[in-house]
Amino acid sequence: MTFPAAEFRARTARMQAEMAAAEIDALLLTTAPDIYYVTGFLTRFWESPARPWFVLVPGAGDPLAVIPAIGAELMGRTWLADIRTWVSPNPDDEGVSLLAAAIAEHVPPSGRLGLPMGTETHLRMPLGDYLRLLPMIAPRAVVDGTGPVHRTREIKTEAEVARLREICRIAARAFDRVPDIAGPGRPLDAVFRDFQALCLSEGADWVSYVAGGAGPGGYGDVISPADARPLADGDLLMLDTGAVKDGYFCDFDRNWAIGRADDSLRRAHDTLFAATEAGIAAARPGATAEEVHGAIVARIRADGAEPLGGRLGHGLGLSLTEWPSLIPGDGTPLRAGTVLTIEPGLQIAPGRIMVHEENIVLREGGAELLSPRAPADLPVLR
Repeated sequence: MTFPAAEFRARTARMQAEMAAAEIDALLLTTAPDIYYVTGFLTRFWESPARPWFVLVPGAGDPLAVIPAIGAELMGRTWLADIRTWVSPNPDDEGVSLLAAAIAEHVPPSGRLGLPMGTETHLRMPLGDYLRLLPMIAPRAVVDGTGPVHRTREIKTEAEVARLREICRIAARAFDRVPDIAGPGRPLDAVFRDFQALCLSEGADWVSYVAGGAGPGGYGDVISPADARPLADGDLLMLDTGAVKDGYFCDFDRNWAIGRADDSLRRAHDTLFAATEAGIAAARPGATAEEVHGAIVARIRADGAEPLGGRLGHGLGLSLTEWPSLIPGDGTPLRAGTVLTIEPGLQIAPGRIMVHEENIVLREGGAELLSPRAPADLPVLR
């Protein structure tokens, strides 16, 4: 396992305390991050949608797994002892009867089964199977279990923070090598591919996410696939990665000017550097996500620039993006142990933007950087 069994036992106990407060008798987990969080079951086999996987967290005691037989060997290496399997794929009964029996054992007929239903959650089983499950477990109520999952996963243990710090350092070393793979004349798609290779060579387990952009005087967006257009003098290049180590993501970016940096690019970079500092300073236990967003926006506008709409940062951990979101109206009080991205962005000119991002963990005395801080001056690749 990537952590000692005691780490998973402690996580489960904290989740069960949240379940008790929400009057939930058992919690059904179906997604890769949630299942890994309580069990240590880490595999890339989740890329196949053919098989569902279930872990049931009872109100007391150890979780149990209801999984396809192909995963029994790996799940057997975790701390779980109760592992129930079926041969999958089996369209006639894709684990539904096994799951219903497990729920009946741990949830009384008048009890409540929690299932994450809120923001940044999804149900990873066929909807038809879920609808078949409901009458099999009736009259038990199925209620929203988002709170116990969010409240528990939101606060990272020191072991989790160490993994997050490690993957940030790995990505930072890859970013330091970008001058070796990018410059005038290099096709953007080749830069994207080479950057992924750099992340792997520096120690990432895999690179789930590489985004970015390049264009004269700024880029148009930060989610488009890279094309084969060669980088040109006057372009702004940005790379953003969600590399993974032991299941944990980093999520930060870096910007470079290609050939030269004109005044508008330098001013934008200076503003975003300062806005990031403002966001880091505002991200303290007791502050709200909305207040951190406001501090970032205020600093950008103080320089006469226009911030981008949408969120300007988010939670980070076993998922590339987690709760909360740094947006207006999100009154989530921040707590020590929360890991966040600080992600200001601004418009340089119509259709031209710049975005910057760093990763932090909240401590009682303020924020601690996990990603090594970007240079204060916009670097130039020649």
